[in-house]
Amino acid sequence: MDIYEKWGYSLLSIIAAIYLIAMFVGMIAAFPYGLLGLLLMAGIGVLLVKVVKERMQNKEDDYYSKEVDK
Repeated sequence: MDIYEKWGYSLLSIIAAIYLIAMFVGMIAAFPYGLLGLLLMAGIGVLLVKVVKERMQNKEDDYYSKEVDK
């Protein structure tokens, strides 16, 4: 990974974090109806954590990404 790719991912991560914070603040401002959005964000977050956790623990994917795709 070169320096430009690292910078690109860093900038995208910062923008995504700012966007999520703005969404969170907006949903709190629209309190009764914003709870639905907060629940949606929480559900997506739980699923994202599950997918990342499963990917980190999958030895078969690691084998194929290192050995077969060459």
